Amino acid sequence: MRSIWNGAISFGLVSIPIKLVNATESHSISFRQIHVADGGRVRYRKVCELDGEEVSSDEIGKGYEEADGSIIPITEEDLARLPIATAKTIEIVSFVPADEIDPLQMDAAYYLAANGATAAKPYTLLREALKRSRRVAIAKYALRGRERLGMLRVVDDVIAMHGLLWPDEIRAPEGVAPEASVSVREAELDLADALMATLGEVEMASLHDDYREAVEAMIAAKAGGAFEPAEAVVEPAGGQVIDLMAALENSVRAARASRGAEEAGEGGTGAEVTPIRRGTASAAAAPKAVGGKKSTAGAAGRKTAAAGRKTAAKSTSTASSAAAESGGKKSTSAASRSAPTARKTSSAAAKSASAATKSASTARKSTSTAAKSASAAAKKTAAAKKAEPRKRSSA
Repeated sequence: MRSIWNGAISFGLVSIPIKLVNATESHSISFRQIHVADGGRVRYRKVCELDGEEVSSDEIGKGYEEADGSIIPITEEDLARLPIATAKTIEIVSFVPADEIDPLQMDAAYYLAANGATAAKPYTLLREALKRSRRVAIAKYALRGRERLGMLRVVDDVIAMHGLLWPDEIRAPEGVAPEASVSVREAELDLADALMATLGEVEMASLHDDYREAVEAMIAAKAGGAFEPAEAVVEPAGGQVIDLMAALENSVRAARASRGAEEAGEGGTGAEVTPIRRGTASAAAAPKAVGGKKSTAGAAGRKTAAAGRKTAAKSTSTASSAAAESGGKKSTSAASRSAPTARKTSSAAAKSASAATKSASTARKSTSTAAKSASAAAKKTAAAKKAEPRKRSSA
């Protein structure tokens, strides 16, 4: 990389020869001004106001304009003779914690490269001292005709310098903050925290300039003659925020859904969105299961139905036996008459079983009462038997 300034770093009695190299570069696309009618380029011509002649760059110098409009010429030799210690030196004035530097002061960034073999040792010493102390160096230097403020820090194995604005160049934020008194609820802060946690972190290296890429693609298409302008999709601007809580909830839901889609694409699982309820609402308690003794009504019903089925089967069997044992037409007729009777008995038994099942269902509802009544009746019967006097047998 080409150096833009040569000098030295000075701290105490140590001097480190260095070269100043730009640490940043602009990738923005530059356009030329053209004449729309014929596409001819429009250039800026530097013309002297006194004689109207165009002048070249090597004929152009500097001058300071007074209040009355008169110009005082200033040459590079005049600037070089100024008694400024930082003309060719980056003079370190202090070492401070990095968090004491206001990011508002940050300006251009440069790399400081060791200039020559003799600079390697003091350069490494300063770099390692900055690393171990976890501090940054505040320095003054002169560049492009003015004295500037800088901050030296370590980036990987290189010392970098950030140009800083002077403290009086930072404007006070007067009249910028909202004048109305606004209170923020804890629930809103919780949702804001949830949104920040959901958005998470981003790899800075993954960020890129979409607009520049689109412009480059358009230029390439126009150069190839295949450019077809498409109508831009403009999303409607958001209206006034009426319900901040709803807006925050929707933002959290959308962010989690987006992250869930990304994780699903990578083989992960989607995020589940749990809506945050506003206000206090008492949750209805689930009814507890009521424990108790096992119901005997169902068993009693099943026994009654079984008894009915047994009676029907017995009647059918009796009729069949009677028909088999009787001979002649009378016996056959009697058996024929007995068969319908048996079927009626079986049907009646089935109805009795169905009624018993219904009775069992009804009995389940009053199990506790029936059990108590049965127990009381049994006790009364037992007491009556004990109290009844025995009869004497006559001789």
